[in-house]
Amino acid sequence: MIVITASTGIYLKNRNEVIDAQVKMIKEIGGKIKANCSSPRILIISNPVDILTYFFQKETDFPRSNIIGIASSLDSSRFRYFLSKKIGIKNSEISDAYVLGEHGDSMVPIFSKTKINGENLLEKIDSKQKEEITAETRDYWKSLRNYKSRSQFGIAKNTYDVIESITNNQALSFPASILLKGEFGEKDVCIGVPINITSKGVMEIQDIKFDESEQELFKKSAQTIRNNIQSTQII
Repeated sequence: MIVITASTGIYLKNRNEVIDAQVKMIKEIGGKIKANCSSPRILIISNPVDILTYFFQKETDFPRSNIIGIASSLDSSRFRYFLSKKIGIKNSEISDAYVLGEHGDSMVPIFSKTKINGENLLEKIDSKQKEEITAETRDYWKSLRNYKSRSQFGIAKNTYDVIESITNNQALSFPASILLKGEFGEKDVCIGVPINITSKGVMEIQDIKFDESEQELFKKSAQTIRNNIQSTQII
């Protein structure tokens, strides 16, 4: 198993600030790994994670089940935190709280699937609270810049869980970035979706249903990633 956390610099306002340097870096790393490893399990942490996962996939042509971009699970943890804070409940009372899409400004908290003690979340919050929670989830990393350079501890915990699952062959379900081939109506893009993994890598992309507005936001998020992929000068 190989975990990639390398970075060419620190971004301050947007995860795509150093995109060209990051893409060049991930292609070089991918080429070296391909020359020395036949079928490794790859966990990509570096940002912008969806774009780097895509370019690593294209550079190595490894099976998509072996390449996982770790980020959406962290976004989901933050989503649960802000939900518990806003509603005044324990984190353990929240289930099925996913954040899908880009690990960036277009990420999509899936309110329609989230349960509070088994009951639908949308019965407990209004549209204003949804907007506030979405903004807080998307922008949380920016507030951390006031205290430290990176939000390393949360992603370290999420990455550890994935490593433990793979090394001990323990099934784990969580959202992560992976190359889509028609799932959720999208293809040729790496984006955060719910997956199931074991020691063999990604065994399944979960086919969950969310409401029409979330579907539209997910579609826009996928297009945002494509636009950013096309904008890079490193081909």
